[in-house]
Amino acid sequence: MRIYNQIVTSSRNGRKLLAILLDPDKVDESHLEPIFNRIRNTSVDMIFVGGSSVQEKMTDNLVLKIRNYSELPIVLFPGNYEQISDHADAILFLSLISGRNPEYLIEQQIKAVPQLQKSNLEVIPTGYILIDGGKETAVQRVSETKPISAKNVEEISQTALAGMYMGKKLIYLEAGSGALNPVLPEVIKSVKETLNIPLIVGGGIRSKSALEQAYENGADLVVIGTAFEENIEFLEKNLNNEHIC
Repeated sequence: MRIYNQIVTSSRNGRKLLAILLDPDKVDESHLEPIFNRIRNTSVDMIFVGGSSVQEKMTDNLVLKIRNYSELPIVLFPGNYEQISDHADAILFLSLISGRNPEYLIEQQIKAVPQLQKSNLEVIPTGYILIDGGKETAVQRVSETKPISAKNVEEISQTALAGMYMGKKLIYLEAGSGALNPVLPEVIKSVKETLNIPLIVGGGIRSKSALEQAYENGADLVVIGTAFEENIEFLEKNLNNEHIC
């Protein structure tokens, strides 16, 4: 099943999905085998690969290494047009719709087109919304954009709806890598009630209760990155073989 169809079908059936984000700049390749030994015993559905400032070819190298240890779908979550690997299954074709920097609204996307035209990647148009998670994040620094205040629920919801109206197939609410606070439950709930496309939530999720809150308030897919980078036992401590919701 294609990745987008899997997300849509799961959303319609009320089955919540979980992804682990691996940043090529942060992952020690010698740790991949123990990482995937742990992932194998959990309810992880897919692997996201990407980061804010990854050097050229590092993404492709990591994707190829992951293939040696896992059959889970690999989805690219690129910080720029150089973070593309033809060996992945799909790419979130991100547009930073919470910012006003044309480089991340359309310029990076144009630069990615030549390689995407030659690849077999499933391209999934995604509206990316950066929300203040309590500290400056790499996304904020690299994109030179400001996150939307977590308290401005109406603006966040309207931005998500604008993304859907523009034809995005997914909306991604992101508190940013290493965020002190995850996306607030009331924000997730408001955005989900506004949309009729699947919703991804990531950033600052470090506990089972945070996962449960994200799912209960409407997240169709939750992405865990920093918590897993800091402690690969995180999943075993917080998840079993069954999905939380």
